[in-house]
Amino acid sequence: MKVIISGGGTGGHVFPAIAIADAIKRQSPQADILFVGAEGKLEMEKVPKAGYPIKGLWISGFQRSLSLRNFIFPFKVIHSMWRARQIVRSFRPDVAVGVGGYASGPLLRAAAAAGIPTLIQEQNGYAGVTNKLLSQRAKRICVAYEGMERYFPAEKIVFTGNPVRNDIYQISKRDEGIAYFGLDPSKPVIAILGGSLGARTLNRAIAESAQRIAEKGVQILWQCGRLYEAEYGQSEAAKLPNVQLRPFIDRMDLAYSVADVVIARAGALTISELCLVGKPSVLVPSPNVAEDHQTKNAQALVNKGAAVLIRDADAIEQMMTTAFSILDDAEKSATLRKNMLALGRPTAADDIAKEVIRLAVK
Repeated sequence: MKVIISGGGTGGHVFPAIAIADAIKRQSPQADILFVGAEGKLEMEKVPKAGYPIKGLWISGFQRSLSLRNFIFPFKVIHSMWRARQIVRSFRPDVAVGVGGYASGPLLRAAAAAGIPTLIQEQNGYAGVTNKLLSQRAKRICVAYEGMERYFPAEKIVFTGNPVRNDIYQISKRDEGIAYFGLDPSKPVIAILGGSLGARTLNRAIAESAQRIAEKGVQILWQCGRLYEAEYGQSEAAKLPNVQLRPFIDRMDLAYSVADVVIARAGALTISELCLVGKPSVLVPSPNVAEDHQTKNAQALVNKGAAVLIRDADAIEQMMTTAFSILDDAEKSATLRKNMLALGRPTAADDIAKEVIRLAVK
């Protein structure tokens, strides 16, 4: 069985794609899996590290603002379509999977045109234009949110949840996490997870709450992002003895294991991880994403009583206050944890892999 998995661009696409590949390998060890990504993007580094071959397309997104890069965008699309057809003809897959990201469009179009069954894995509660178009010829669409028949043909939808790496939800490692981060086991921990690049609003909210953090005495595990390390590394908050600032956290499983409350953006992968680990969470959706889809992701949890949503514009004033209040309210914390865990889908990767294999053997 030959499988192409296409897409990437961010960890939110790359890591679920790898989780799907791992699940396919568990169920069909002889499967031959090839990744197709965008040149220069995260997948070109992470996929080979995970043990899979990858080919790159010369493709990127269209800039919403006026940019010289938009003038070469049509040429990139034409070139990537030609290259995608080459890859499909050469590899001859039995099924093609798209996980979102720049490379998904050209590859899935080329595969569908060649009569190869395609599967889309839509991670968000809002479907983007590309996946809506690709869904017209897709055989199966795996989704993580209810009500996705608003965007896709209902007969093609399979509710699977979003795939997450196994190590994330095996988090009974608090002692290991305490030692790894050098924390005090007797004090609670608030983890601020702004992603690998960081989130300016979350960073500002912490920096401007230095005095309250000092008075509260709780421990803060602060992932500020590589882009903001220089700016916030010298802040008063970063110098507090109960604050640990790190540009990047490579052991997210340990970060979740020590956190009593999590503050984060509301990307699809983050939300899927939080549902599996069951952490009381304050979600601050990024306003800088297509169709405000992070707010829709977060709202789906809020509607189930599983998280608290703070608007980006209100985060400076409300974010830390809300986190402290959850930490101080054992009943609320327990309710959020229970409702969050009820939404987790630990078998998502395996369920998607089953759909992929079904399509491949038909």
